[in-house]
Formats: sequence, C-alpha cells, structure tokens
Amino acid sequence: MEQLQTLPPPSHLSHSALSFLDHNLHTATVLSESPNFVAELQTQCSELDRALAELTRRLGAGLAAYASFSGEIHSLFAGVNSKLNELAATCSSGIVPDEGRSEEEGKGGKGFREELATLAKEVARLETVRVYAETALKLDTLVGDIEDAVSYTMSKNIRKHSSDENSGDMRLFAIKTLKMTEEILTSITKMHPQWRHIVSAVDHRVDRALAILRPQAIADHRALLALLGWPPALSALTSSHSDARSANQVSNPLQSMQADHKLKYSENFLALCNLQELQRKRKSRQLVGRDREVALRQPLWAIEELVNPLSLASQKHFSKWVDKPEFIFTLVFKITRDYVDSVDEMLQPLVDEAKVVGYSCREEWISAMVTSLSTYLAKEVFPSYITQLDEESVTGIQASARISWLHLIDLMIAFDKRIISMVEHSGILLSLDDDILRRISSLSVFCDRPDWLDLWAEIELGDALDKLKPETENESNWKKKIESAVLSTCTDDHKSPLVSGAFVRRLASVVERCRSLPSVTLRSKFLRLVGMPIIRNFFDSILVRCQEAEGLTALTDNDALVKVAVSINAAHYFESVLKEWSEDVFFLEMGVNEDDNGELPSNTNRDSEGLPESSNRIIFDDEIKKMEEFRKEWVEKIAAVILRGFDARSREYLKNKKQWQKSEEGWTVSKTLIEALDHLQGRISVVEEGLNSRDFVAVWRSLAAGIDRLIFNGILLSNAKFHNGGVERFGSDLDVLFGVFGAWCLRPEGFFPNSNEGLKLLKMDEKRVQECMAGGKRWLKDIGIRHLSVSEADKICKNRVFTS
Repeated sequence: MEQLQTLPPPSHLSHSALSFLDHNLHTATVLSESPNFVAELQTQCSELDRALAELTRRLGAGLAAYASFSGEIHSLFAGVNSKLNELAATCSSGIVPDEGRSEEEGKGGKGFREELATLAKEVARLETVRVYAETALKLDTLVGDIEDAVSYTMSKNIRKHSSDENSGDMRLFAIKTLKMTEEILTSITKMHPQWRHIVSAVDHRVDRALAILRPQAIADHRALLALLGWPPALSALTSSHSDARSANQVSNPLQSMQADHKLKYSENFLALCNLQELQRKRKSRQLVGRDREVALRQPLWAIEELVNPLSLASQKHFSKWVDKPEFIFTLVFKITRDYVDSVDEMLQPLVDEAKVVGYSCREEWISAMVTSLSTYLAKEVFPSYITQLDEESVTGIQASARISWLHLIDLMIAFDKRIISMVEHSGILLSLDDDILRRISSLSVFCDRPDWLDLWAEIELGDALDKLKPETENESNWKKKIESAVLSTCTDDHKSPLVSGAFVRRLASVVERCRSLPSVTLRSKFLRLVGMPIIRNFFDSILVRCQEAEGLTALTDNDALVKVAVSINAAHYFESVLKEWSEDVFFLEMGVNEDDNGELPSNTNRDSEGLPESSNRIIFDDEIKKMEEFRKEWVEKIAAVILRGFDARSREYLKNKKQWQKSEEGWTVSKTLIEALDHLQGRISVVEEGLNSRDFVAVWRSLAAGIDRLIFNGILLSNAKFHNGGVERFGSDLDVLFGVFGAWCLRPEGFFPNSNEGLKLLKMDEKRVQECMAGGKRWLKDIGIRHLSVSEADKICKNRVFTS
C-alpha cells in the first residue's frame, strides 16, 4: 500500500484549497475515508487530462487546415496577379523591364486594385453593350410584329372577302405584342434611364402603329354596333306617358344579341378596353414627374361608342326644343336612367376581365350622357341665348332674355341634382374630387367658358338686386322684426328687422345655386361676383340710414337713436349669419383654394400687408370685419351722443365747487344733477328697447366709462374742497348714479373705478388721509386703490377738509 503524503502547512495553501478541504473533510468520519476521496480526485484529474489532450489535438488540426487554406488562397492571388500582369504586358505598347516590374511590386497592392477596377469597368461596359444589343434586337422584332399585324388589318379593309375572324385575331396579337413592348420600355425607363434614344425611337414607331390601330378598332366596333341595332329607337323614350316603372321594360339591343354576336361583341369590347389600358400605361410612363392624374383620366372608349350614336339621334329632337329646354333635360335623364342598369349588368364583367383600373360602367355611362348634354348646350343652346341677350341689349330691354337664361340655369341645377341622386342611389361613392363632379354635372360648361360664368353672375346679381330693391325701400320692413331670429351659434335675440332677413334669404339662394357648380374655383368666383355685391349693397343700405339719422338730428332725438339701433341690429344679425356659414366645409374649401392659388381676393383691403394666414382664412373675412367695425363705430357714437347730453345737463353740477362744503338738506341727490340723470335714464331706456342685448352692453359700458371720467376730472380733480357734508352729498349722488346702471350689472360701482376710489379716499378719517399722503403707491395698493396714481390720490386727499 502506497504511503499517503502529509499536507503542507496551512499557510502554504491557497484560500480556495483550504475552503475545499474544510467543506469535504469537516468530520473525523469523513477524514478516515480520505484514501477513497483521493482516488476519486485522481480519477477526475485523469479524465480532465485526456479531455485537454483531445482539445490540443483538434486545435492543431484546425491550425494546420487554416495554414493549408491560407496557402491555397495565396497561390490563387498569386495566379491572379500573374495573369493580370501578363494581360497588362500584352496590352501595353512595350515590354515592362524587370527593374520597372520590381518597382511596381514595391507599391504594394495599389496598382493591382487600380487595374482590377479598370478591368471590372470594362467587363461591365461590355455586359451593358450586350444587354443593349439584345434589348434593341428584341424591341425591333416586337415592333416589326406590331407593324406587320397593323398592315394585315389595313389590307383586310381593302379586300372585301377577307376573314373578319383572322383580322380580329391579328388585332389581338398586335395588342398583346404592344403590351410586351410597353413592359420592356417601362423596365428600361426604370433600370436604364440613359437609354433615351432607343425608347424615343420605339415610341415613335409604336405611335404610328397605334394611330392606325385605334381608329380601325373603333370603326369595327361602330360597324358591329350598327349591325346589332344600336342605337335603339327613341320613340318609346319620348312618350309622355312613360314613367320610372318603365325603365326595366325598355329593350336593350345588347341584351337580345345572339350567341355568336355576343361573343364577337365581347371580343371587340375587350380589345378596345385593352387598347385603352395600354394607352394609359404609356401615358403614365411618359408623364413621370408631372401631374399625371389629369392627363391619364379619360372616358371609357367603349362606353363613349355607345353614347355617341344615342346623342346624335337625340339631337334631332333637341333642335326642335331650343326654346323648350326642359324637354331636352327630360329626354337625356330618361335615356340615362333607362339603360344604366342593363349597361352595368352586361359590360362591367368585361371591364373587370380587361383589368381596366378605376372604371365603373355605371359611372361611365352616366358621365358620358351628361358630357354629351353639356357639349350640346355649349355648342347650340348657350350661343342662341347669348345672341338673344345681344339683340335685346340694343333695344335696352333684356327682361325676356335674362328670364330665359335664369330658367335654363334652373333646369341645369335641377337636372344635376337628379343625376347626383341617381349616382348616390346606385351605390357609387361621390368623393370631393372636382374632376368626378365635373363629369356628372351639366354646369361643367362653365369650366371651359369663364366668360359665360361672368355673364351668368351679372344676370343673377341684377335679378337679386331688383328683387331686394322694393324690400329695402319699404319702411315697414325696417320697423318690423324677424320673429325668433336666433342662430345656433348665438342665443341672443338680435332684434333684427325684416329687411336683413330678406337679404339673408337672397344670399342663401345665391349660395345654394353656387353649390351646384362642379369646381371650388368656380364656386368661389361666382360667390364673389354675386354674393359679395349683395352683402355690400346691404352694408351700404344700413350705412346710409345711419348717416341720414346723424345728419338730420345729430342723433339727439329718440327716433334717430332707434333708426341707428335698428341698423346695428341688422348688421349684427347679418354678421352672425356669415360667421355661422363660415364654419361650413363648403366655405372653408374656398378659403383654402384661394390660399393655394396664392391670389389676393378682389375684396381684400389693398392696404393690408400680405395675405392672411391660411389656417384662419374664410371667404367672408372682409365682410365680417366691416360689419364688426360698423357696429363698433355706431355703438360708440350712440354712447358719445348720450354722454354729450349728460355733460350739457350736468355742467352746473360739475362747476359748482362750493356745493361740497355742506350737505343739501331734504334731498337724496343734488338738484343740479337730477335733469342729467333723467336724461341719461330716458335715453338709455330707448336704446335698451331698440338695440340687441350684446351691443347694448357695449353702449352702457362705454357710457359708464365716459361718465366716470367726466365726474372724476370735473369734480375730484378740480381742486374743490370737500367738507364732511360735501362727502356725504357726493356719496349720495354716486349711489343714485350707480342705481341707474344697477339694472344691467350686480356691482355698477365697478364700472366707475376712478369716481368710486376717489369717494373711498374722501371717506377716510384725517389720520388715514395723512398716512395716504405719506405712504405712496404701496400704501394705496394696501387699501385697495388700483386705478388712481399717487399724484391723483395726493390731490384728492389735499382737498379734504376736516372740521372739529
């Protein structure tokens, strides 16, 4: 048995070794089993040695493999370097000497990287040339196929007995090839924008092919429609006994087609749709970076080919109804309504199959019918009406022509409302996009003829002012008030006269007609040409009445005050209406549109510095501001007139300085102030009865401030000596004065700050008066004097006389 070695002294052992021994040999029993414990430790050490040897072996193998791989990489780089050097030597004009070779190698890898980059560029250039050549060859082949197909379809029209089926197949082949060509051109535009010349050359050849292909496709489509019996006879549609229930009973030749005709029509329809979609994609590619939406949106060609024959057939009837335009609108609406369901049911699946993006057959049918009507109105009806206006202008009487014009506008507005109702009931969502509204509105004729809009505005304004003139001249309309003239934004009774209601109704009528216009720009222009002059006419009417009242009596009698109060009420009511309307999106759009256009509105003050902020801009801004300034000006004038009367009747009271040396026995108010108070109360009562509550508040507050200044400057700062009796008398006078204004506020003394605080100083005892004169501004603030300066308070205190 091998003798066990003894442990070294504890001082020679590490802390971890001592902890290990203490943990495992903590008792005598465990210590007796130490041989077994040593054997176990030796076994574990042997296993760890074997694991370490295995890791060492694996590390050596890995290092050897890495060294071998590194050598291979080095050999590869050496081979590449050698090949490049050979290539450089071959391409150079002479042989590089050994000295030069060693010199190049001395530069490190710089020369190698430069040569490698040059080689890469050359390889890329050659690859680009190869791709360009392949693309050009492919495009040339495709365009050649397109031109061959187009030539075949042209020769078909020359040969009478040529097969229509073969011609249709060649057209479909041409359209398919055109799609492939367009896909390649789109790819070139995105990946190789520098290849502009090849794109331009192909576009030129394709445009020539399309210039032949589209007219042929449309001509074949028209011939097929004529063969199918389209357009249907209009005799049934023009019957006066037809009603809404007959819409489903009207026969549509497209629904009664035989199977072979139906198949042929479907193929022809799909060919037109595919051709149009191809044209849209080409325009989209060519107009990249521009306003593409306006240029890309076109009516569906196949639907147009259905509407055009109907329109031509209808115009034979229209020519008889120039003087009865209501018949024109009735016929167009009936055709539109009677065929919209059948057209949508039959043709929408074909449009979906052709994958024409963003088109609804129902919407296209309605817009095409409305467009045909608008075109006829622009070419035939409006010129005729304008001729009548010109003829009657020579005689100076235009009543008949103007009435006919307004009647035509009424019919157009009513027609558009019926069309919009039809569109909404059809499930089509109408967005706020002006382009959509323009396509389903007969009033779109004014989009292309702004001079006609100006003429309409002139006639509309003349008619409105003619109807308002007798309302304005009728004096009873200024005396009677609108019943319950309360707006949703304000609960105050405006006490507005009937004439303001007449102007508001007329302006509302103009706004309602303006809503029918299909463009925000047109709506804004029309409202400024018609609505704003009506508002200015109203403003001029109330201003003239106020100036007349002021000029005749200087507002000294009650009738003049009432006349001005009624005008202020009318302005307040009109201003409130305009403010309430301005919160509508309809009017907010106009303000935003003006800011987007960057144009200063015609009614904007020329002296203003720049445009208002777009976030606050509304179309009625200037008119509302004028009404506010008008009310403020005349409210101040009313207050000034009453104040002048009070001043004239209280002159003796204000100048009598000796009256403050004693009290007036048996009187609660000074005798010389009674007449002024009676005048004040009487005039205020008249104004209160005639003026609306909001502006009346401004009148009595302005009046209170004026009287406060009058009393303060005329009495308290006049060096009058106040004895005890005079202070009591002055306090009684102010209490009566406060009582006059107590009907409209809880603390009337708060509206007479100077007089009230002056009385407060006078009522102080002698000791506090001395403190006041010595304490300065801080002491005044401590006793609640906020409105008087130190010098004013000092002057009042010096005029206080104390007697024993």
